[in-house]
Amino acid sequence: MVPAPTSEDRLTIGQLSQRSGLATSALRYYEELGLIRSERTVGGQRRYARAALRRVAFVRAAQRVGLSLEEAGAALARLPVDHAPTAKEWAPVARSWQHRIDDQIAELQVLRRKLGGCIGCGCLSLRTCTLYNPDDVAAEHGAGARYLLGDEQPAPAHGRTVTHRE
Repeated sequence: MVPAPTSEDRLTIGQLSQRSGLATSALRYYEELGLIRSERTVGGQRRYARAALRRVAFVRAAQRVGLSLEEAGAALARLPVDHAPTAKEWAPVARSWQHRIDDQIAELQVLRRKLGGCIGCGCLSLRTCTLYNPDDVAAEHGAGARYLLGDEQPAPAHGRTVTHRE
């Protein structure tokens, strides 16, 4: 069993902000979401265990790989609150991130391939867009750059071959 931290091991919100690089408002929001926890002093001030630094770093790393705060919270829920995770505790979370990162890499590769072509509404060539997306048919599939999101591009109108010059 891990011994309980002493009062000297506790950080104020200002100290946690300085050490983590996050604004105090962001830390309060993280706490509201359950990503970190504090205890209150008799005077009502927040005190954070030093392990909160690791949890904040975890959330920031999760965001850098594209996870939402909700997803980061789900991952944190699988990890211990009071101590740094062991290799065994960390392994399942790391595996789930590896899958997420692999998916993102695949999406980025598709994006890289399609950047030279029409991306549905919002492409850089109105002439090309009218061929690939006449009458804004891509909008029928939803918001955003539909072809970059993986929707199938229709054949060019009137059987013409389209070249992208822009």
